[in-house]
Amino acid sequence: MINRRFLVVFAGLAALFAALPANAQGPLALDARKLKLASANVVVLDAADNRPIYAKAANDVTPIASLTKLMTAMVTLDSGLSLEDPIAIDMDDFDYLRGTHSRLRMGAQLPRREMLRLALMSSENRAASALSRNYPGGTLAFVAAMNDKARALGLTHTQYSDPTGLSAKNVSTANELAMIVAAAAQYPLIREFSTTQSHYVEVQSTGQLLGFNNTNGLVKNSDWDIQVSKTGFIREAGKCLVMMATISSRPVVIVLLDSLGQYTRVADAIRVKYWLETGESLPVRTAKAAKPAKATPKRAGIKGTFPAKTSQNAVAPAKSGKARRA
Repeated sequence: MINRRFLVVFAGLAALFAALPANAQGPLALDARKLKLASANVVVLDAADNRPIYAKAANDVTPIASLTKLMTAMVTLDSGLSLEDPIAIDMDDFDYLRGTHSRLRMGAQLPRREMLRLALMSSENRAASALSRNYPGGTLAFVAAMNDKARALGLTHTQYSDPTGLSAKNVSTANELAMIVAAAAQYPLIREFSTTQSHYVEVQSTGQLLGFNNTNGLVKNSDWDIQVSKTGFIREAGKCLVMMATISSRPVVIVLLDSLGQYTRVADAIRVKYWLETGESLPVRTAKAAKPAKATPKRAGIKGTFPAKTSQNAVAPAKSGKARRA
């Protein structure tokens, strides 16, 4: 059950977004004409007072790909199920729809906590599927809970049909995704796991060590202070990115949907940040995202860094930003 205070907040947000024209200006009196973005659907929201600063086709209903996993995480945490319970990957977790790749093989077993972390930071589809399959009543009950949660948040254009985002039937709007990000930010573990730069897990059934990177390279960029992050990609949705970040000492929600090209969503995020900080346009040629530096993850419970290869069973992190799990 979502508490009454958040119901009031989100009901107010829904009413505010519904009346918002394209390219609306927020309380900082920024000139929206100076913000040139390539993403098709955009919302920039001042989360401190729930004031929209910028919007572009923000009420269009569109597939949301792996942005779905923010709702998957909230339903998992709302369930109260133990995060230490072991969960194993099953054939039902394989992607027979799009044939996406996963490094979690048949029978791979991890605690629910680690499955949740990988679903958020590395957009692991099999991990997200396993979380839903191990919910009371199974995947169907889990997806029903996702839609119930959406209704509780006052989301009238958001619909889920699977927990991974591989289905194009998972849809929402930029406005409602901003509300989902704000809701997800209320969960400390979502903030932590979605912004984890890189992480190793030990597969309990084999002892193999697998390394994973965050699909959003901006979490490794020292110029950014990101509290919530999620990327998404399927062909029908295009490249997507949602974040809550502190910009100019203000918490800001950024929603970027249907971006063309490998780096467009990140470049658009950089343009938004520059515009909020300076009020000026960032030339397109300088908005190109720099390749993030490699980070060596720390292994929980062990001081110091965990080397990329520690044994014959160690597997280095996969490169972040791959379309297959973005």
